[in-house]
Amino acid sequence: MRLRVGIGVSLGVVAGLVLAYELKSGTHASPALAVVASAAHVRDAAAAPSEGEDKSPSLHAPTGKLASLKCADAATIVKEVRAELAFVPSEPTALEIGAATKDWLDPHGNWAVAPDAAPFAAIDADAPALLADISRGSDCAAALRIGRKLAAWVDGERVRFDARAKTAHGDANLALSDALDVAARDAGSVVMTATGLTDELADRAGTLTSTLGAHVDKYVQAARNRYFPEMTAEAWSEVVLAAAVRGWVEQVDAHGAWAPYGEEAAVHDVDLDEDAPSRLWGRATRTLLGARIDDAPLAPLAVGDVILDVSGMLLAGLAVEQLDELALTAADTGEAFDVVVMRDGDRAPRVVHIDPEGPAPSNGSTHPFDLVSETIPFGSGEVALVTIPDIYDDLGELFSRALARAHNPKLVGIVLDLRDDGGGSTEGAIDTLGAFLPGARLFPMRSRSGAVETDHAPVPAIDEQWTGPVATLVNGGTASAAEMLAGALAAYRRGPSVGTPTYGKGCAQEYVDDDAHVGLLRVTTLLFSLPDGSPVQRVGLTPAIAFPFHEADGDREAKVPRSPPTWTGPDVRDRAWTTKAAQFAWPSPAGHVGPCKEEAVCRALALLGDGRTPGRTASRTQR
Repeated sequence: MRLRVGIGVSLGVVAGLVLAYELKSGTHASPALAVVASAAHVRDAAAAPSEGEDKSPSLHAPTGKLASLKCADAATIVKEVRAELAFVPSEPTALEIGAATKDWLDPHGNWAVAPDAAPFAAIDADAPALLADISRGSDCAAALRIGRKLAAWVDGERVRFDARAKTAHGDANLALSDALDVAARDAGSVVMTATGLTDELADRAGTLTSTLGAHVDKYVQAARNRYFPEMTAEAWSEVVLAAAVRGWVEQVDAHGAWAPYGEEAAVHDVDLDEDAPSRLWGRATRTLLGARIDDAPLAPLAVGDVILDVSGMLLAGLAVEQLDELALTAADTGEAFDVVVMRDGDRAPRVVHIDPEGPAPSNGSTHPFDLVSETIPFGSGEVALVTIPDIYDDLGELFSRALARAHNPKLVGIVLDLRDDGGGSTEGAIDTLGAFLPGARLFPMRSRSGAVETDHAPVPAIDEQWTGPVATLVNGGTASAAEMLAGALAAYRRGPSVGTPTYGKGCAQEYVDDDAHVGLLRVTTLLFSLPDGSPVQRVGLTPAIAFPFHEADGDREAKVPRSPPTWTGPDVRDRAWTTKAAQFAWPSPAGHVGPCKEEAVCRALALLGDGRTPGRTASRTQR
């Protein structure tokens, strides 16, 4: 299965805490190093597939086991990525591979990331050989050497845990919520030693066992088995290989990723899909025995519930990627199922029956059923300001509904608010452009071979087209597919952009079932330009009308390590469209704009209709 995607950029700062952190689809929280996430983190959504292909990658239920790879499979995946990339990558250093391997290897922080963990130095020392292992797949001797260190270290920590848990009874008055939680590490660093973490886990486990008895025994045991798994050196070596491959893919491709089946949500943000599955929760926090729901529970679950068991899958000790996969796959069968939870005040777990056909999440669906729009007085008429927070797979349909609601005799223009829109589905952007540029040739896309393909906007029904003035609001958070939308309108002189220079992500990714048949790859296979050939990658769009919207940060694609190179494409514009620019000019508001919910928007819109001709927003100067 191969699907083209337009990866966007997540601008929210997410702390990837090792033991107590937010679980939310669409952001990749570092599973071990507690690194603060930034705009380099990615979101993506699938474009329309070729005929005969599934619409989006299938998700698999998590196995509860650590991600692992056979030696030959690791080499197969690395070879595949090298062949598929749209550019020649620079190879990561041994230091980078060592750090990335430890990061992906250690979801809890006490195997390889904490400096007092014995395998910490072993991974760094063997990183050059480990890089060779995943490149050639001959004997993977380095992975086995590290595996022996891991087996011995984790076995010792298990003994330590068992001994301390038997004698740790804790405070009888300790609140249940405190005993369930696991202490977080400071964002940006690991400040607790591995042995210190083992002791804290044992103390909490002992407190729970002595307080709640047999009610929680099996969940405590599950936590123990996942925090300190009993595995051979050979089995650990395969875990090392999987971690090394995950790290390597992200090092050579700034927007790439690999995940084994059962963790595909780490690669593919299904929340942007047209047919996104129901979630058990929106955000959750890992605890010793499961996951505490922070928002958007699927009824009758409630915020604060600590989920211990979903249809027989115990959650204690699961990595964040598998917890997120479980939140997405549990209700995807459409059949009712049981969830075991602990609620505040409970002295024993309770069973909650879930009916996927029941009520929608009680708070915070990640996919809007309708786009938010605002009607703003503009001269003698009015403007519809349509906010597009993400480029959803079905954005064309969502926008069509918004346009139908906005239509009235006083409507003189449409403004698309793309500020802080990190992108998403290329197909969603293309479908939406059909309302403004029906049938127009759009984005040249170049593959590794040098071949260039070009997209066309669809031709929707007449009542779903807008033939009047249009404009976009953009800023540094406007990225990827959102830049496609704003850039195409500008390149065809169909409508200007107002704001500040955009992020500059002009590359597209594909989902690929890897050649080893063990997981899902996301690989940058295409570089794109605007219809007039203007580059986007590492350059972004410079608005025709500058306006100082607030900038959340200074992150740009050009600053992302190993981001793909800039590419200038051919001018593929349909000349029939480029001669129509004058008919799309904005009328003068004669100084009468607003009121607006956001005062800055009114000031920005006042700049439209002052006699400026809509111009392209792309800059050919690399920042």
